[in-house]
Amino acid sequence: MKQPVTLKINDEPYELTLDPRRTLLDVLRNDLGLTGTKEGCGEGVCGACTVLLEGKAVNACLILAVEVNGREILTIEGLAKGGVLHPLQQSFIDHWAIQCGFCTPGMILSAKALLDKNPHPGEDEIRRALAGNLCRCTGYAKIVKAVSKCSQVL
Repeated sequence: MKQPVTLKINDEPYELTLDPRRTLLDVLRNDLGLTGTKEGCGEGVCGACTVLLEGKAVNACLILAVEVNGREILTIEGLAKGGVLHPLQQSFIDHWAIQCGFCTPGMILSAKALLDKNPHPGEDEIRRALAGNLCRCTGYAKIVKAVSKCSQVL
């Protein structure tokens, strides 16, 4: 039996009627067209599906959409404002922290959750915050540098 679900995603309200077995990831990608959130492992291991749920980095593949009824979600599509990249997005570009880009949305949102909590983290804290996000291309050094440099200008 379908259930009504009200969500606020990237500051936009949505009213949906959903099968209660559907994940937040599935709804974001397939119903709302927010394809920046990627499906990697589907088991909460790779971090490709990371979104911010009321400021906390979570794996959208592990959360049922009905569980977040009435809550606020930020996806990578909602990070830039008015056509201007968020400082983290720009820092990833400036420091060559992107190769294939598959992990990038999750990495950036995990980094944002960290910087919102601690605007000036050390390298170890950055690495711990990104530990749930896997990258197979960059080797993490440039990603950590991008987050660190961004923290210096916030």
